[in-house]
Amino acid sequence: MLIVWDYDRPVTRFEIEERLDGDRKLSPTTILSFLARLQERGFLEVTKVGKNNLYAPVIDKDSYMKVESKNILTKLYRNSAKNFIAALYDGDNLSADDIAELEEYITQMKKGQ
Repeated sequence: MLIVWDYDRPVTRFEIEERLDGDRKLSPTTILSFLARLQERGFLEVTKVGKNNLYAPVIDKDSYMKVESKNILTKLYRNSAKNFIAALYDGDNLSADDIAELEEYITQMKKGQ
């Protein structure tokens, strides 16, 4: 999705493939499968032009991130932000700055309620 948003116009699978990280070579069928799933979930619109499909975003980046974040939280962490943060902390993935940023965010959220 990041690549599709970056183009700011409908793109082909070839254009997406060109922009993928060189270390992570994915087969064309893998890319097409992923694009099909994004279309099925309502994130991409597909238009046939000649032999090529053009892929365009149906959803903006912020909305997509909210949906996917909620899905990850629900599927992997049983809808618990605490379990998610604990998984990051237990894996030594949170720095003191990260923790301070989270505390500030929670404080701001509490003020807004």
